[in-house]
Amino acid sequence: MKKVKKIIAVALAAVLLLTAGGLAFAGNYLFRFALDPEAGGMISRSDPEAVTLEGDSAWFAEGSEDRWLESHDGLKLHALYLPQEGESHKYAVICHGYGSIPQYGGRFAAHFYGMGYNVLAPAARAHELSGGRYAGMGWPERRDIVAWVDTIVEQDPQAEIVLFGVSMGGATVMMTAGEADLSLHVKCVIEDCGYSSVWDEFEGQLKEMFGLPAFPVLDAASLVAQIRAGFGFKEASAVEQLRKTKLPILFIHGEEDTFVPYWMLDVVYEACASPDKERLSIPGAAHGEASWEDPERYWSAVDAFLEKHMD
Repeated sequence: MKKVKKIIAVALAAVLLLTAGGLAFAGNYLFRFALDPEAGGMISRSDPEAVTLEGDSAWFAEGSEDRWLESHDGLKLHALYLPQEGESHKYAVICHGYGSIPQYGGRFAAHFYGMGYNVLAPAARAHELSGGRYAGMGWPERRDIVAWVDTIVEQDPQAEIVLFGVSMGGATVMMTAGEADLSLHVKCVIEDCGYSSVWDEFEGQLKEMFGLPAFPVLDAASLVAQIRAGFGFKEASAVEQLRKTKLPILFIHGEEDTFVPYWMLDVVYEACASPDKERLSIPGAAHGEASWEDPERYWSAVDAFLEKHMD
């Protein structure tokens, strides 16, 4: 009997070890697939010299200056800066999406520049020329945006700033809006198709791409992210940050968005504690396509919001 019990105990221990090992492998794989450019997964570090730029993107790249910033944790971060030819104290900080580069935001840069704004477009961590081993999905980047804003204010004490972002950039500016030390020179925020939290976004993608539930693989990946990148997926929440902000925010989302599901618009809008918040839904627009699907309605809403809060 003792021998049987011992065999059962050994067998159970082996199963547990195999399960733990498999879970650790799966969690590490998902983390690298999503956040590590060197793993060759969903994100890659784009070299601006190796991509073909056309139209507004080429115009923005050719006309802008390089700006650099050392982050609080010692990373060298890059941004493109396009100043107005004449004097202007208005600034737009434009945050790009996941796997993208600042140059691709030329469409947005051109619009803000045409309205008299100086444009600063930072490259997120592990993107373009910015340092960092792992992408932060907007969470560590929120601190980087606070620092970029501070550089603007140091340069121009009369600055009035709008934060604008699409997709991961939208999540970034929402997360930034909740920072207690964000400069009062930031007057408003415009976010386009940002996600409610990193956990929510990855949970949806895990089901969509692999047909897997969140538990236990996403929990394991979040633990790996906590150890390697310094943040957990549930911690990286736009919802929790929005509950702490009083900044005016315009929320935009395409109704046909499935990558960052349309239902997230309701979640972030309801979470926002600002007494001055607005929302814009664009029928027929897929992820990141709202400004293309209905540019007249999109830019009319953006311009009206800016006139209200940046004048």
